[in-house]
Amino acid sequence: MPEPQLCDISVPGRRGMRYPAVDVPKSELPAGLVREELPLPEISEVDVVRHFTRLSQLNYAIDLGMYPLGSCTMKYNPKVNEDAARLSGFALIHPLQPVDTVQGALALMYELQEMLKEIGGFPAVSLQPAAGAHGELTGVLIIRAYHRDRGDTQRKKILIPDSAHGTNPATSAMAGMEVVQLPSDARGNIDLEALRSHCDERLAGLMLTNPNTLGLFEENILEITEMVHAAGGLVYGDGANMNALLGIARPGDLGIDVLHYNLHKTFSTPHGGGGPGSGPVGVSELLADFLPAPVVTIVEEGDEEIPPLYGYSTPAKSIGRVKAFYGHFGMFVRAYTYIRMYGPDGLRKVSEHAVLNANYLRVLLKDTYRVPYDRVCMHEFVAEGRWADAPDIHALDVAKRLMDFDFHPPTNYFPLIVPEALMIEPTETESKETLDAFAAAMLRIAEEARNNPDILHSAPHQTPVGRLDEVKAAKELVLCCGVSAPAI
Repeated sequence: MPEPQLCDISVPGRRGMRYPAVDVPKSELPAGLVREELPLPEISEVDVVRHFTRLSQLNYAIDLGMYPLGSCTMKYNPKVNEDAARLSGFALIHPLQPVDTVQGALALMYELQEMLKEIGGFPAVSLQPAAGAHGELTGVLIIRAYHRDRGDTQRKKILIPDSAHGTNPATSAMAGMEVVQLPSDARGNIDLEALRSHCDERLAGLMLTNPNTLGLFEENILEITEMVHAAGGLVYGDGANMNALLGIARPGDLGIDVLHYNLHKTFSTPHGGGGPGSGPVGVSELLADFLPAPVVTIVEEGDEEIPPLYGYSTPAKSIGRVKAFYGHFGMFVRAYTYIRMYGPDGLRKVSEHAVLNANYLRVLLKDTYRVPYDRVCMHEFVAEGRWADAPDIHALDVAKRLMDFDFHPPTNYFPLIVPEALMIEPTETESKETLDAFAAAMLRIAEEARNNPDILHSAPHQTPVGRLDEVKAAKELVLCCGVSAPAI
């Protein structure tokens, strides 16, 4: 049965909170501010607490188990990050406070910018973008502004590999650019001949995800960036998979001109449920003047006794503000804490263990689940959730059945170039014992696919809610508690 909603347990006259005495003149609410037909529930405090506590216990969470969601890097979020973000000096400040009252916050932002510069190999960084896709849009807008500033208004073509992140085409289209898809070769790299054919006077840039969504490092990365630059274009790096590169390879050193970092992936700030994310952007010297403003800077140098004075600056040719105020500050605190806790050597070990875990799982599963690009992967790999001798089983069935073994399913049906795709990313925070248990569950599911397919078709069986019809749910939305949901 569906979980009772707040309206279902409402009783007239019950109150869950008491307002303080009014210390301003009373006045009537403006007409239409509160809809009369809106069924606002009347519930006691204890019932509200029990309702939401019960709901929270139905949720799967990283604190309960593994999230092998490919390209999402759902790593464990260290609780020390949360402690730092909740320090009153960070949690209780306001973005409209005078600059001289928030010097500690600005110092943290400045130092985070410097850390991200070093990690990515870029001379300039902006923290403003609110998420990965927002960082993408910021990056493409910077590329567009660069070409317009040079008078190259004909450069509107953005090349996007078929192994790139799915938001890349939407980002380019939103920026008014023309999207051209590039195919992959037999090893999962960009097809160099296809790339070469589009390197002309209309080329604005290439959006490159490296490692790509197949979990593979682009073997021809240097040749690719040189080819694009020779044609007058720029290279955008989608940094969503940066968790495989920390301390090992810097995108700026590989010829990337602009890249966004996902703080909510690589640097362990929590994400899910729609946010909050954070997608700072790093750029080459060529593009530093186009960064969104404001950027935290040192406005007065300090000395051994007096700390520097921090403030804001606006790059000479800035594309303008892309986020209210300065970005998601709470995420900056968490990412800063994470980086400082690990240090340079620790960050490299993060990537080394992420790559090791992914390859360990790939080898355990590849003889049972076809891995179409079967070479050493980075932080993730893509397998097929289908078998010739189990024709009625699909990747969705595998994913649903995996829930019965207390694992969150991997990413399904992406990238599109792999049929029945299961994109698996274990991250570095999972132990060998957890990886072995996950592999054992996957191998058992593969056996069931052949010998007991009905158990996959009807899965999951051990979850609070059984098999859902996603298509029907999308078409018949239930968005408010005044509408009764159909029985499950």
